[in-house]
Amino acid sequence: MLTSDIVIIGAGAVGSAIARELSKYKLDVIVVEKSEDVGGDASKSNSAIIHTGFDATPGTLESKLVVGANPMYDKLTRDLDIPFERVGAIVTAVTEEEYDLLPGIQEKAYKNGVYDVEYLTPSEVLKMEPEINPEIKGGLYIPRESIIDPFIYVVALAENAVTNGVKFLLSTKVIDIVVEEGKVKKVITDKGEISTKYVINAAGLYCDEIAEMVNLCDFKVHPRKGQFFILDRAANYNINQIILPVPTKHTKGKLISPTVHGNVLIGPTAEDQDDKKDKSVTTAGMEEVLNGVTKLVPKISSKDAITEYAGLRPTRTPEGYYVSASKEVEGYIGVTGIRSTGLTSSVALGVYVANILNEVGLKLVKKSDFNPIRKGIPKIANMDKEEQAKLIKENPKYGRIICRCESITEGEIVDAINSPIGAKSLDAVKRRLRPGMGRCQGGFCTPRVIEILSRELNVPYESIRKNNEGSNIIVKKNR
Repeated sequence: MLTSDIVIIGAGAVGSAIARELSKYKLDVIVVEKSEDVGGDASKSNSAIIHTGFDATPGTLESKLVVGANPMYDKLTRDLDIPFERVGAIVTAVTEEEYDLLPGIQEKAYKNGVYDVEYLTPSEVLKMEPEINPEIKGGLYIPRESIIDPFIYVVALAENAVTNGVKFLLSTKVIDIVVEEGKVKKVITDKGEISTKYVINAAGLYCDEIAEMVNLCDFKVHPRKGQFFILDRAANYNINQIILPVPTKHTKGKLISPTVHGNVLIGPTAEDQDDKKDKSVTTAGMEEVLNGVTKLVPKISSKDAITEYAGLRPTRTPEGYYVSASKEVEGYIGVTGIRSTGLTSSVALGVYVANILNEVGLKLVKKSDFNPIRKGIPKIANMDKEEQAKLIKENPKYGRIICRCESITEGEIVDAINSPIGAKSLDAVKRRLRPGMGRCQGGFCTPRVIEILSRELNVPYESIRKNNEGSNIIVKKNR
């Protein structure tokens, strides 16, 4: 049996951010994740935006955490070597009815403490973004809306937590929580038991199932599917800022956003469903996305799409952020209702949850040797010729291109496999480095990545998987 002070269930953005925050203290922390890699469900299939909280419901915990988190990203992304850009956003009113809603949106932003929101005239909007619908009636400019690499963000949080002593148990499913005399005693997984005094439920889509294990589930969680397109970098749209529609009560609508890697992202839909595993992309969903975004930028075409994907956002009933220590079960902390703004709020949630632990009596003693710095994998594509030559001389593997679309080398892939939370699957390598995310979508590099994974992990080709159990790429030898 393993022993820890705290078990965190779920290694998405929220669970990993809590783990990294707790790694600052003299604590034994274990993170348990059912999937083969960190990233959870919603954290690896979202719009990759760090929000300001301008359109959150004022006075809510969500508003406080999102507004508080946004300024934390400048230092955090420098410390953890995460791609991040403060590109700004424009809320775009195409009709008179939408324009009439802008004062209410600005007032809501002010109530949330986001005061750098300002009106733009049609000519000002078009000067900033010439591709926007020329029938634009006006807009609101939100300068601190930002973009990030959400995959690297979660990996970086987790790697830094590991560097500072946190243990991650991947491909490990929690099947029960043992409570005795009203106190948390053990977490039972499919790989063994963990003795602990505190459990933090950060399981996202599955937080209701975890809550049921301690008889504290007075809510329901269902997935809300969001379908997206990713457009080719070669598509000449010249989108520099996030272009947002006027939001509704149900959804922020179909947005258009540049990414930190030079593509354009469009979507998502907002489709409520019961199946927590259905991430299928549908013709109807894609048409809905295109109809929404072409009202904002008429030039956008599905012909420029290089891939489509769907993510599932955990929608809680009743809605809202619910983060608290249980009064009925000592040592249990629920983190539920963290939906589309969870990527943004995660870093603030880490501090918030640590403070809850302090309030319920866990002694938090800061480490003197906490290391806040994580260095990412060197990227040949981002170096000048002199830097490339130097690195290749030190390690010739950096001179062998494996992914032509994204200019990713064997040396980078080997580094990803041997990192603090090593990539053990095709998707895990993809999330860290992007092989398979370019124009050919892995048509050239996939066999080569499988070969490197097999060699570095010392396992046969047939055991290499796309992601979780049962997703093996090669079934058997054919010759």
